[in-house]
Amino acid sequence: MNRRTLLAPLLAVLLLPAACAGSPSSTPPAMPQPAAGDELSGIDVVYLTTMAGHSERTLEIVRLARDRVTDNALRTLAAAIEATEADELSTMRGWLPTAGPGTGAAGHHHAGHGDDAALDRLRAASAADVDRVLREVLTEHQQAAADLARAQVDVGRSERVRDLARRIEQSRTAEVGLLRGTP
Repeated sequence: MNRRTLLAPLLAVLLLPAACAGSPSSTPPAMPQPAAGDELSGIDVVYLTTMAGHSERTLEIVRLARDRVTDNALRTLAAAIEATEADELSTMRGWLPTAGPGTGAAGHHHAGHGDDAALDRLRAASAADVDRVLREVLTEHQQAAADLARAQVDVGRSERVRDLARRIEQSRTAEVGLLRGTP
């Protein structure tokens, strides 16, 4: 996936006035409640919406390959990725505003962001190649997530969203290391 494709919405929102800020509708119990004055800015909403779509695609990737993977370590990593991202997706959806055009995770469809070819590669992979193709697809996909999260840490307004972005950046960077076979 082209990193510019992921970073472009974040940079575009930097040009929006602060008046575009929304407020969270709810917060899952496992995540911190918003502090006074910790409303979501436009950049935070764009990040959460984009990352929610990215996580939806990650879940699609791991679910597509989970019954075909032969390497037990890769199977375990894919299961951990699935559990982590399902939890984060729930959190992000809970924080997103539910009103207005393009808000909420339902307002973002990740299709057409360059991952369709990767999914096609994974679908077409022979039994002998599925582990290698999954590693390649997930490495690129998770690196893009780490890059997006790193950008949010630099420009985000909401501390709780920035905290989530920090954790996502660390998690995805570690996953990329494991996928590449480097600690």
